[in-house]
Amino acid sequence: VQCLEMTTKRKLIGRLVPCRCFRGEEEIVSVLDYSHCSLQQVPKEVFNFERTLEELYLDANQIEELPKQLFNCQALRKLSIPDNDLSSLPTSIASLVNLKELDISKNGVQEFPESIKCCKCLTIIEASVNPISKLPDGFTQLLNLTQLYLNDAFLEFLPANFGRLVKLRILELRENHLKTLPKSMHKLAQLERLDLGNNEFSELPEVLDQIQNLRELWMDNNALQVLPGSIGKLKMLVYLDMSKNRIETVDMDISGCEALEDLLLSSNMLQQLPDSIGLLKKLTTLKVDDNQLTMLPNTIGNLSLLEEFDCSCNELESLPSTIGYLHSLRTLAVDENFLPELPREIGSCKNVTVMSLRSNKLEFLPEEIGQMQKLRVLNLSDNRLKNLPFSFTKLKELAALWLSDNQSKALIPLQTEAHPETKQRVLTNYMFPQQPRGDEDFQSDSDSFNPTLWEEQRQQRMTVAFEFEEKKDDDENAGEVKPPPTHSPCKITMQEIQAERSEKV
Repeated sequence: VQCLEMTTKRKLIGRLVPCRCFRGEEEIVSVLDYSHCSLQQVPKEVFNFERTLEELYLDANQIEELPKQLFNCQALRKLSIPDNDLSSLPTSIASLVNLKELDISKNGVQEFPESIKCCKCLTIIEASVNPISKLPDGFTQLLNLTQLYLNDAFLEFLPANFGRLVKLRILELRENHLKTLPKSMHKLAQLERLDLGNNEFSELPEVLDQIQNLRELWMDNNALQVLPGSIGKLKMLVYLDMSKNRIETVDMDISGCEALEDLLLSSNMLQQLPDSIGLLKKLTTLKVDDNQLTMLPNTIGNLSLLEEFDCSCNELESLPSTIGYLHSLRTLAVDENFLPELPREIGSCKNVTVMSLRSNKLEFLPEEIGQMQKLRVLNLSDNRLKNLPFSFTKLKELAALWLSDNQSKALIPLQTEAHPETKQRVLTNYMFPQQPRGDEDFQSDSDSFNPTLWEEQRQQRMTVAFEFEEKKDDDENAGEVKPPPTHSPCKITMQEIQAERSEKV
């Protein structure tokens, strides 16, 4: 047994083995960390400090059950045992009356015991990635709870009196089987973040518009068909994710969300946006990609703070000239539409650094594009361009110019020549004129259409973000594409956990 020199009473923090060489001295151990130790049970040494232990970390082991003696550690304030093999929580957890934080995520726990109600000091519970199908009524007696994470579980409903948890500020319930919310949730006046993504809602829960202080709302990956006007009652809402639903219409009263900064409506069935969207004056991110939009409202130009705008994968045949008023715009993606030209006013978007116009019907670009002198990445592949305007020579910051999907380098030299008709100077190289993809690239006739293949390709096309190095000498990698980060509180799913357990067996 390792000995720890002790000359005076002191506090020890870290992974410890108790010293038995100085029986006359009292050890005060408040924190023990046994994470990633391949343990199959809670070490017995822990119980030597049951009077002083405040934090116990047992993360990422193979512990299957918690011994009764652990619950004699009544000074315990934080118990962290994620990524283990627990199948249940013992009722004796009620003894931990001072417990403030409990993390049992990534286990096999099927339910909370009713006795959890005795842990009245609990403020944070992380129980994501467990097969929990319901919460006991006693759970709603945890009146000091401020954060609750129950992502990737089997919840089908919440207790009717869930609204008693009035101190909740963060509630994450992603990847469950919820279809409704209890009406009592209108009492959650302090709730700021609510994640209901990947559930089974077919309409926006009525109680939501009564949670007045809500700042972040995720409702992505549900079955919503309408974004109702009641959403406009959420005056404090800053972030709204409604992507991957079946939304066909957005009510004009969405303009009531006057604090909104991020609006995500990707992958729905929208055919138009309401004119009132221009009243969302604080909007910095707007994503409406992968819809059925045929036009954009002129009021889009009123979004003076907009920095990121993605309207790719729609049916747009033009962009409104008012897009030139988006002076804060930094990223613009209009891939896979039917644009034959760009408005001259786009040259006024002088802060754009990344612009992607891939897979349109562009035959020429306006000279004014040379005014966008902060452009670093420009994707023009799969269009019908015969040349580029000479004003491109002003784009001194350009690090990547994509003219073809098969392009091997981010930048290919351009040569000057006279336009055969206007005699004006233009820029060209061996990649011009661009050749539109042949019919074999778009299996659109009904005889050869493969729905499964089309869906796979659509998923691959959806929402890409360009990244590039700040250093100009790294031009080879400039403009590399990657999927954007998505909000997912738990990166390991129940399926992965179960697969890992079967490997252990």
